[in-house]
Amino acid sequence: MGAIAGNVQRVMEAVAEAALKSGRRPETVRLMAVSKLVGADRIRQSLAAGVDCLGENRVQEAQSKKDQLAGLDFEYHLIGPLQKNKVNRAVATFDWVQTVDSLDLARRIDRSSARLGKRVSVLIQVNIGREPQKAGVAEEELEEMAGRLVDLDFISVQGLMAIPPYLEDGEAVRPYFRRLRQWFDRLASLQLPKVRMQVLSMGMSHDFPVAIEEGSTMVRVGTAIFGRRPPA
Repeated sequence: MGAIAGNVQRVMEAVAEAALKSGRRPETVRLMAVSKLVGADRIRQSLAAGVDCLGENRVQEAQSKKDQLAGLDFEYHLIGPLQKNKVNRAVATFDWVQTVDSLDLARRIDRSSARLGKRVSVLIQVNIGREPQKAGVAEEELEEMAGRLVDLDFISVQGLMAIPPYLEDGEAVRPYFRRLRQWFDRLASLQLPKVRMQVLSMGMSHDFPVAIEEGSTMVRVGTAIFGRRPPA
């Protein structure tokens, strides 16, 4: 077994263990392989090992890789900030945009999706740590924004995403995960038309077991699968 295949297996086992620990079935948590700065050959190894969901941070890099991975079956997610001038390319490239952090951006994605005749699944990104350097909707604006997304016809709102403050101790991140889950449940209880709370994307290589224990349905794992990468 190759190194990447072995890493995928170990991460999948850890995901299953965390799910069972929290009283959930392992299949209720999806593993995304974050392939930023990873070459197509190594990505193919992860797909062959059972990964079916890839996350990329940059539109241009993702476009190039999508061409190189043509014919392979995977779901493609944008997990980095989306500049307004790259919306059309992003909609053409990705199946999901996890980083919708404003009504204006959601409307642009909706218009672009309409022109291309496709429906893009999106998550609302929440700045759960109130960090000024990070994108995301402020918690106090979340309900209002979700309520205004019901008017858009070519995006499918599927849930929430967040990148909490980076803390070496995964346990220290737990309060942020817990609070995001509370917002997830709150929005689900509102039963807004066309705003579904199906996906809670939180947890990365160093803290995903804690995120799963707090209700994550999708973890975004890069380093634990592909190893450390050079700074962008």
